[in-house]
Amino acid sequence: MKKRSESVALERVIISGGGTGGHIHPAVAIADEIKHRYPDCEILFVGAIGRMEMEKVPQSGYPIQGLWISGIDRNWRSKRNLTFPFKLFSSLVKAGRIIRKFKPQIAVGVGGFASGPLLYRAALKGIPTAIQEQNSFPGITNRLLANKVQLICAGFPGLNRWFPADRIIETGNPLRENVTKIQTLHPDIKAKAVAHFGFNGNRPVAFIMGGSLGAGSMNEAVLAIARQIEKQQKALPYDLLWQCGARYQEAMGKVLRAMNLPPEQSIVCVGFIDRMDHAYSVADIIASRAGAMSIAELALVGKPTLLVPSPVVAEDHQTKNARSLSDRGGALLISDSDIVDRLEPTLSQLFNDPEQQKSLTDALKGSARPNAAMDVVSELEKLLMHST
Repeated sequence: MKKRSESVALERVIISGGGTGGHIHPAVAIADEIKHRYPDCEILFVGAIGRMEMEKVPQSGYPIQGLWISGIDRNWRSKRNLTFPFKLFSSLVKAGRIIRKFKPQIAVGVGGFASGPLLYRAALKGIPTAIQEQNSFPGITNRLLANKVQLICAGFPGLNRWFPADRIIETGNPLRENVTKIQTLHPDIKAKAVAHFGFNGNRPVAFIMGGSLGAGSMNEAVLAIARQIEKQQKALPYDLLWQCGARYQEAMGKVLRAMNLPPEQSIVCVGFIDRMDHAYSVADIIASRAGAMSIAELALVGKPTLLVPSPVVAEDHQTKNARSLSDRGGALLISDSDIVDRLEPTLSQLFNDPEQQKSLTDALKGSARPNAAMDVVSELEKLLMHST
């Protein structure tokens, strides 16, 4: 270890990874915080060619270079696996070239295909390296890098099962400033939110969201509720804000419009919500998928929450995310296979139990980490300081 410096300034940083919004959003939040502290710092992103980071990162104002890399198909017979050795070799070569040209002080990986070759080459060159792991069950890239990097910034507790305990700092998952503002919503926004979605404001609202693409099982659960209301011609004691996903919007809206619901029952169906502050504000109870970044946002919002993990994600990590919170009393966990039968009974029971609502809310708020981006950057500063 070299002699510790009296001060440190981040001047050139590489952030690598992506593939999903769950990797990209915290990466950009880290970059934003670095820029806030060091406006002259050069930040370069490295992603995977053809993945969403190649579009989303430049939209956030940062340059990005792409590697020809993808994951290994779990079906070992897949012909796509035949190209993997060539992609890996190409990516390692290009990652080395990027590092030599950019000369980063530090390299940060956020998970995803591109993170592996870049951090591996950076570690070989003695550049300080760090991982920001969003999930309670790490992806394969970060697990492979665990013994190569010096710092792991954890979004959830319990990662010492996969990473060296002395390198883990639990920071929470970084959120961009426009998201962290959700925690301090102006009181007037509730009235605006009610008007925005067309509710009358006299009844509580359950907000059901399956993500921007929607979730078929959660949509079926809401339709089951609507069919029950239509059959019984009796409104529930709450209204529904239903984010069905853009690809389902036309079909779901058509089914809903054909129903004969009691006039006092409001079910507002939208495909995509661009004003999440309004959605969170109008909601009294929320049912959501259990992505790491969704959970980080929900903790800031602090409303009673039902988590419905997606069954089609790698390593079933959403279930592990949800259990990490539900085991601490911060949310109710409903499996995807049970959601059609259990959504309405669970919502009704929870609306009728103010004490349980308060208990869930208190525990959920206790897990919020609004300063996660600041904490990650502070840890990066410490890592660089101890490496110079």
